[in-house]
Amino acid sequence: MASDDGEREATDVGIDTGDAGDAASEQAERDRIAWQLGKSHRKVDAMERMRGVTRYTDDLKLPGMLHAKILRSPHAHARIKSIDSSAALAMPGVFAVVTGQDFKIPYGIIPWTPDENALAVDKVCHVGDGLAAIAAVDEDTANAALRAIKVEYDVLKPYFDPEEALKVRDREGTINPYARKGNVSKHVLLEFGDIDAELARADLVIESEYFFEGTTHGAIEPHCALAHVDGGGILTVWSATQVSHYLHRELAKVLELPAHKIRVIQPPLGGAFGGKSEPFDLEFVVAKLAMKTGRPVKLLYTREEVFYAHRGRHPMKMKHRTGFTRDGGLLGVDARTLLDGGAYSSFGLVTTYYSGQLMCAPYVFPAYRFDSTRAYTNKPACGPKRGHGSVQPRFAMEIQLDKAATALGLDPIELRRRNAIKAGEKTVNEFTVGSSGFLECLEKVERSSGWVEKRRGLPHGRGIGIAGSTYISGTNYPIYPNEMPQAAVQICLDRSGRARVFSGANDIGQGSNTMLAVIVSEELGIPLEDIRVLSADTDLCPVDLGAYSSRITLMVGNACLDGAQRLRRKVCSSVAKRWGVPRQRVTLAGRMAIDREDPSRHVDSAQAFQWAEADHGLLGETGSYNTPKDRHGEYRGGTIGASPAYSFTAHVAEVEVDRETGLVEVKTIWIAHDCGKALSRKIVEGQIEGSTYMGFGEALMERHAVDPGHRGVHIGPSLLDYRMPTFLDTPELEAMIVEAPDANGPYGAKEAGEGPLHSSIPAIANAIYDAVGVRLDRLPFTPQAVLAALREREEKERAGQVAPHKPADLNSRRSA
Repeated sequence: MASDDGEREATDVGIDTGDAGDAASEQAERDRIAWQLGKSHRKVDAMERMRGVTRYTDDLKLPGMLHAKILRSPHAHARIKSIDSSAALAMPGVFAVVTGQDFKIPYGIIPWTPDENALAVDKVCHVGDGLAAIAAVDEDTANAALRAIKVEYDVLKPYFDPEEALKVRDREGTINPYARKGNVSKHVLLEFGDIDAELARADLVIESEYFFEGTTHGAIEPHCALAHVDGGGILTVWSATQVSHYLHRELAKVLELPAHKIRVIQPPLGGAFGGKSEPFDLEFVVAKLAMKTGRPVKLLYTREEVFYAHRGRHPMKMKHRTGFTRDGGLLGVDARTLLDGGAYSSFGLVTTYYSGQLMCAPYVFPAYRFDSTRAYTNKPACGPKRGHGSVQPRFAMEIQLDKAATALGLDPIELRRRNAIKAGEKTVNEFTVGSSGFLECLEKVERSSGWVEKRRGLPHGRGIGIAGSTYISGTNYPIYPNEMPQAAVQICLDRSGRARVFSGANDIGQGSNTMLAVIVSEELGIPLEDIRVLSADTDLCPVDLGAYSSRITLMVGNACLDGAQRLRRKVCSSVAKRWGVPRQRVTLAGRMAIDREDPSRHVDSAQAFQWAEADHGLLGETGSYNTPKDRHGEYRGGTIGASPAYSFTAHVAEVEVDRETGLVEVKTIWIAHDCGKALSRKIVEGQIEGSTYMGFGEALMERHAVDPGHRGVHIGPSLLDYRMPTFLDTPELEAMIVEAPDANGPYGAKEAGEGPLHSSIPAIANAIYDAVGVRLDRLPFTPQAVLAALREREEKERAGQVAPHKPADLNSRRSA
């Protein structure tokens, strides 16, 4: 018998022959009714957290454990002349001290910009920069020992304004010791199309300047790390990190240890939002102190130290010129951006690109130029915060569109509709957009908010505003380019009918472990309670690059789907073999293997798994994922911002402004978010609401800045002084899921964690204008800022420069 006939015969009776017959089987599986996808699931670790039994990093205790503390600089810019720790070492209960001399190898999350040391070697670059650390029997002893360390400084002139910092030409004023171009951290200039010609032919050019204040993450759990060296010389570091793989790499580099002698474990995490997406001084410190003392060492940041560790939102000054035709067609954008980067690079190289590259959707326009410069300053380093690098320019872009709609007498939603990018199109900077549900997002918020009626009917002081946005579902290229998979998962099936999933992905509260369980549940027909996910342990799990850039659902989800489908085929093949039916007749659901054509014939999952193990041996499979490489242009920097898939969002905000106090009360925010496919509905809705909440807080309250006295001290490094909205401040949030499945996502899924933040801020700004006729082009929208803008408008009204902002007058202008 010919081999192809043999394959057909074997497949017909359910014998596994590799990939033969897979196409028909996969089609049959796609045609089935999902039994888990799109439903609401409780997070797999929810009960442990709710009952208070979850053990976070600071809950871990090892026999003989020491406690470490870091001595931090009181100066924003100074050379270190000497450090004398002899008195500290002489104190009872003090075991060891380390300084920058123990960490001379620089590191950085981006391999091209290794410009910081675990502790300062020759100079400190911001208030709070670490320069020595103590290991002692308890925290009180460690703190007392810090006070005994004598440091002699040569204080240098600090630079807190990025424009002033960029003027420095001498080495004395160069802030970062590894900087090659003075205080220029990164400069990017890219141009697409003829922007000058497009602006010249425009019927309307809107030119404005914007400022986005720095903000920080505000995670409940502070940074914490614990290190231990075992008898075999293996260094284990437990850390509240969201990038266990990158931490593992940098520990090996800085400590000069072989990578196989290091293990990194991420315990359950109490929030991160990007604030724990790179190595920090404490992880190197506890590792080195554990190596020195031979005892476990733990270090927990105080809340004040969290503020000085920072890595939050970059303050950005943005100048935009945007051209339009008289019917609202978008002709081009000319953007110049100055980023205040703080003392170190962090993710700054990428941030500088993102500040321009991610602005080219959800709208189509033929010409674009962005000129972005990131400057070093003597402040805590800025880095990635939810919506990394693109939240600030989205604020500017969406207000520009609103200003144009007002000037042209167009409905702001209609203007966005006319310019919306469509599925399959390329952006002006040559990124390929797969699926797009942006128009549906606009339609949903328009209808749900009552936009048409409210836009012409709200009284003075009450307003409504719209904004749209897009975001990546992971970046096409890893932080350090290589040909290896960006995500990998191992899955093992147990004879009892359970499954174990091993993933290097970092669950930071967003529910990625639950997402993996849902995929395995869907493919293998077992409930979530029968699936155990073990994650973020570099000894037990395959490499994953971490929780950043909204990459986990698409990338780790695809890897998990790959492995789970391989296992499903094995199980279905073995069941079909015993029943004498084609494999595609067998489906897995409800803890059973079922004959599709005769549902009365079924066995439980445990029996099905045992048959498969008898046929195939131990039931384990791996799945991996790497990104397609055709999503971007070939120019330098064209890979940065390219993504396998893009999410889309639209927000409508309704506000009330008190003219006497300047207080802005946000009543309701309607959010429609295109996540491709909601794998777990409640978790997606929670991500949409949480992301919008964070944007709302940044719009009205948050400000991470140093004091105006130019000493470089943070203006309020505590949760009492750094204002964030409480439950009582938060508006009604109406989250609406839009599903435009993308071929590159697992089951069509895209991101939902960061995208919903972007347009919440400009929607509020545009609503304030609708309410009282003032444009707020600087963040945050404090009562003082609102009152100042109102006074300026009143003066212009008295001088006859603008018409009074009254509903009747406003309506007549809009309908003209």
